[in-house]
Amino acid sequence: MALTETPVCNFNEKAIDFTLLGTDDKEWSLADCAGDNGTLVMFICNHCPYVKAIQSELVEDVLKLMDVGINSLAIMSNDPQDYPEDSFENMKKISSDYHFPFPYLFDETQEVAKAYDAVCTPDFFGYNKFLKLQYRGRFDTSGMRPAKKNTKHDLLEAMLQVAKTSKGPREQIPSIGCSIKWKI
Repeated sequence: MALTETPVCNFNEKAIDFTLLGTDDKEWSLADCAGDNGTLVMFICNHCPYVKAIQSELVEDVLKLMDVGINSLAIMSNDPQDYPEDSFENMKKISSDYHFPFPYLFDETQEVAKAYDAVCTPDFFGYNKFLKLQYRGRFDTSGMRPAKKNTKHDLLEAMLQVAKTSKGPREQIPSIGCSIKWKI
């Protein structure tokens, strides 16, 4: 596991379109997932302890964002040959076990992760209603263990601001996590 930190938010960078297979066996595009007030693109996986530490709270926060018109999607781009826990079958299991209220998509070729310049899991890209990047920061203070109760949820607060103003916070703390497991 290589600890990696996301780069600074490149404000107003346009979201990149894609077509990926979801755990519901349906093809999804960016347009299928976009919300009226914003869209959250998350790069996650099944095996990463940084993702495991936030899974339950992530689902809760995504539901709160849905209430304000922000839709979310998650993309898994790791190489399941080297990381079998990240297989499509296990993606289906995790999606079902945690009742993901968002499409969980498989980036088998890793082209989408490369296009977004995703570097780790979790890596969050928060877009406004114009699909322009406004947030690229952390979920909260979690590391490999869940954060303490009443911890500030940076991602949730930033995306609530995006829903209201179409602008993200100027100060953002990078997300940290396991590096994307690239195919050789």
